[in-house]
Amino acid sequence: MRTTLPPCEISWFSALCDDDYEFLGVPDPKLQSSFEHCRDIVMQAESGGFDNVLLPSGYALGIDTTAFAAAMAAMLTRIRTLMAVRIGESWPPQLARQIATIDRMMGGRLTVNIISSDLPGETLASEPRYARTVEAMTILRTLLDGKPLDHQGEFWRLKLDPPRITTMSGRCPPFYFGGLSPAAREAAAQGCDVYLMWPDTMEGVRGIVSDMRTRAGRHGRTLRFGYRVHVVVRETEAEAWAAADRLLSKLDDATGAEIRSRSLDSQSAGVRRQAELREEAARQDGYAEANLWTGIGRARSGCGAAIVGDPDQVLAKLNAYRAEGIDAFILSGYPHAAEADLFARHVLPHIDHAPLML
Repeated sequence: MRTTLPPCEISWFSALCDDDYEFLGVPDPKLQSSFEHCRDIVMQAESGGFDNVLLPSGYALGIDTTAFAAAMAAMLTRIRTLMAVRIGESWPPQLARQIATIDRMMGGRLTVNIISSDLPGETLASEPRYARTVEAMTILRTLLDGKPLDHQGEFWRLKLDPPRITTMSGRCPPFYFGGLSPAAREAAAQGCDVYLMWPDTMEGVRGIVSDMRTRAGRHGRTLRFGYRVHVVVRETEAEAWAAADRLLSKLDDATGAEIRSRSLDSQSAGVRRQAELREEAARQDGYAEANLWTGIGRARSGCGAAIVGDPDQVLAKLNAYRAEGIDAFILSGYPHAAEADLFARHVLPHIDHAPLML
């Protein structure tokens, strides 16, 4: 366990994929994904002092991420953006040019969340889909590092000069990437810079970090680690617990199950682990361990737990994850703009944070 903790990156989340509520499972027209609403969340994150903001991507839900990232670039002055890109929907050389262009518009502050997606309407088995993602990351990294490409792979055969436009640094932006299956872990070990995980117990986090360090080492690489989790912070623990309960106060089980089934990744290993965590916590009022509440997962596929507590408890939980090797956090809460403000006032000034340097 570390004794001296380096600064960590603290990111927020903009709800591009129809995922913003006052009451989970109850749609609110004011919180639907639109350019204006998602813009306001990003601007709240910048003014609140966050280091980065995730712009998620889903084919069936919400608004287009790449177009949104480009539009936001001209409005932001300090914060980074973590633009999610779905590999199954992309031709890597064109994606490289889009990334370089938006990075220029951002003044060099673009980071990229690689998603190992299918092509909409088609389904590829897990192992070849992740193999395709590794190829895509190799192609993107080569072109964005400004190097000529001669790639003869299973999914793409390309011989190309790099695009004329480069990123501000002349190097590929950091790739953030997550997935729990063996194929996903191997893809991350080979190609990403920051391995992202969804909520888990402290023991679970410890095991994943250890496994991924070993896997990356086999490829002569090192990884940084990110943790994606919701947060409910209030001035007292009782108020935080009450706010968490209020989020679920209008949700019924059938609606929650329908929401979870909409996600394109609803059968993934990561989603299954979130369900297991929720089932294990059912006997403890939904808490998997101290301050880690799984109720969010009743109405959300994927990231299904929240750190709940007063400012000191939330800070202590984040620092405990940092001590296990977590370098970056991607946080969110409901409604997203309001919870960003609460976290920015109550916790952010008390944690040593800065954009992740790779």
